[in-house]
Amino acid sequence: MEDGYVIDRPNRAKQSSQTTRAIVVLLLLVSALLQLIVIVGGWSALQGSKPVQIVYALLYVGGAILVGRWNRGVLPVVAAMAILLLIFAAVSGPEWLDRDKTGFSTPQSMFGGDGLESSVLALITLIVIPVQILLIAVCAQAFRQDWHVELEVPKSRAKWSGAAPRRIVNRPGQRRGTTGTGAARG
Repeated sequence: MEDGYVIDRPNRAKQSSQTTRAIVVLLLLVSALLQLIVIVGGWSALQGSKPVQIVYALLYVGGAILVGRWNRGVLPVVAAMAILLLIFAAVSGPEWLDRDKTGFSTPQSMFGGDGLESSVLALITLIVIPVQILLIAVCAQAFRQDWHVELEVPKSRAKWSGAAPRRIVNRPGQRRGTTGTGAARG
């Protein structure tokens, strides 16, 4: 191979891939925010392990960071997490509405004061459902866009601005300038 070749990822240069990536990151961050609002606003009324719920929201933030770095492998994991959150939201949304009756107190927030009203928490929880449906659909679309495809092309033909120079691996007994994957090229 001659000098001046770079590893290009042509599918990352497409506007559709960049838009899809931005939408996935946005939906993950919105989902994490909605989860944190429910966690903080309804702290005293939440059942189960509260730390696990916080970790779940933080995993969404971590997924947003990885997708922002073009990590395609996290997309199926994010979609699976979205399915689980969708189920939990579909079950807990009506339960928050059941608490919006006489005899139930307003939940305390995580910080000790009055939390959000049960009807507000129900609305936020029910908003999570369409957000998760969108996230699942957009993750599936993003996975089909083949962000991982790499081509070795001359610098002048690189489509992606993040194209990296070709790495040359020299091992003992190997001719200089070969990649180590086959016969030496002159």
